[in-house]
Amino acid sequence: MCLAIPGKLLELFNENGLKMGTVDVNGSKTRACLEYVPEIQVGQYTIVHAGFALKIIDEEEAAESLKLWQELIESGAFDIEGELPSPELS
Repeated sequence: MCLAIPGKLLELFNENGLKMGTVDVNGSKTRACLEYVPEIQVGQYTIVHAGFALKIIDEEEAAESLKLWQELIESGAFDIEGELPSPELS
């Protein structure tokens, strides 16, 4: 399963000719390639998957998505490794 999580762009920089940035994803800072969203600016939100920023989103969409993630976590939908539990076979 692929998961893309919203984060806020904190910093822009170039690395080996690529547009890169530091993104705050729910309190954790991570580096992401920004080549797919070249118009992104510091302070904007993006969806990050596998180290790549895929789409710019607004703050309201980011907040709603993070709220839903928190509800999933609190409901016990994830096991210890952070994976969704497999459905039981009958």
